[in-house]
Amino acid sequence: MTLDELIQRLRDFADARDWNPYHTPKNLVMALSGEVGELTALFQWLTPEEAAAAMDEPGLRAEVLDEIADVTLYLLRLADVLGVDLLAAADAKIDRNEHRFPVPRP
Repeated sequence: MTLDELIQRLRDFADARDWNPYHTPKNLVMALSGEVGELTALFQWLTPEEAAAAMDEPGLRAEVLDEIADVTLYLLRLADVLGVDLLAAADAKIDRNEHRFPVPRP
């Protein structure tokens, strides 16, 4: 599936349920923040080593995948509602970061 196909699937999902009146930028940002909080909670008390191995534990893996999916879907929906080309925005941000954080020279 492409990113554009996923965005269209989200649009269709919201349209079919008549959720567009609720998918305001404010509401989507709040929902996104909540989902990031749920993802954060999964890692909150893990050691760095446990966090690095999170995908090796089947129960935790399933939870992490679900929360990452939720974060992704809300971010895609927010970008779509705002008319933001997410890939172009991310690419431009990397360009800016390359200038802000140049590669150290030995």
